[in-house]
Amino acid sequence: MARRKVTSIDVAREAGVSQSAVSRAFTPGASVAAETKERVHKAAISLGYRPNAIARSLITRRSHMIGMAVSYLDNHFYPELVQGISDQCQKRGYHVLLFTAGEGDAANTELQRALDYQIDGLVLASVSLSSEIANRCHAAGIPVVMVNRVSDAPTASKITGSNELGGRTIAHFLVEGGHKRIAYLAGIEETSTNRDRERGFMAGLAEKNVTLHARAVGNYDADQAAKGAVAMMQTPAPPDAIFCANDHMAIAVMDALRHDLGMRVPDDVSIVGFDNVGPAQWPTYSITSFSQPVDAMIEATSETLFEAIEAAVEGEAFEAESIELPGALIVRGSSKNPPGCGDTWALSEEA
Repeated sequence: MARRKVTSIDVAREAGVSQSAVSRAFTPGASVAAETKERVHKAAISLGYRPNAIARSLITRRSHMIGMAVSYLDNHFYPELVQGISDQCQKRGYHVLLFTAGEGDAANTELQRALDYQIDGLVLASVSLSSEIANRCHAAGIPVVMVNRVSDAPTASKITGSNELGGRTIAHFLVEGGHKRIAYLAGIEETSTNRDRERGFMAGLAEKNVTLHARAVGNYDADQAAKGAVAMMQTPAPPDAIFCANDHMAIAVMDALRHDLGMRVPDDVSIVGFDNVGPAQWPTYSITSFSQPVDAMIEATSETLFEAIEAAVEGEAFEAESIELPGALIVRGSSKNPPGCGDTWALSEEA
């Protein structure tokens, strides 16, 4: 004979409290005395009771779930970002549903799936937002925060680093370091991160009256980045410096040039990256890189997301925000540097 399912009424009776007190004890953020909450949880464990989160979400119209979509996790920048945002969500009593999504139709499919889970908010880490998804989120009152990516969707908040300034800073740094044949290794060309970094880089070169010597596309992929860099270095006049649009590609480029071509970094060619991820700081690579303010991005994303969720719960309008956070060029051993350069380098006031 099947055992009768334990209900909240049974827990209330066991704990000597009301049924509503049991409900509050299992609702994140609800007002309930610590002693009452402890009694309810002990009674629940004793009886083998587990609250039905799905049923509660139907009543409260809040699932306490956050959808998070990330384009790829092999770039060390994103696991750190995802971990930090997940920790902030859990501190507030929310659970995270993680989806991997690429570009275009593939991303739309995964984001549609995320919305089907009745999420309370959506975080997109370097995932583009289509107008279709943006409109559906807006109609459902689901706040959207984009991290390290921007789009034309007016209802989505955007949290970014200083991509354009970073590219411009790197251009000045390489020119003032004495480089004459400067190359750019692009990421995914249609993404805002690549577009803004390249725009800043090209502007910085123009300010120094320097023309870009060579360009290849790595698509933020290690194998493609390595092939693109090797091809540039096998030309009659190879670059003496390569700015890689992120550290993930810079690491692949350094490995390929060292092991496949027997080249020395920075004696034969300087390598500069972007993001300042953990491996860029390892002595094996020691990559000069423009830092992304990860901790500040995590905090800004979390605060923006939960302010919007609370506004939605109260039936209030929440205006989307665009926040750009400052970074800095961290100087290490992968580059020939300007005279008198320290551990960090910034544009001069005259630049």
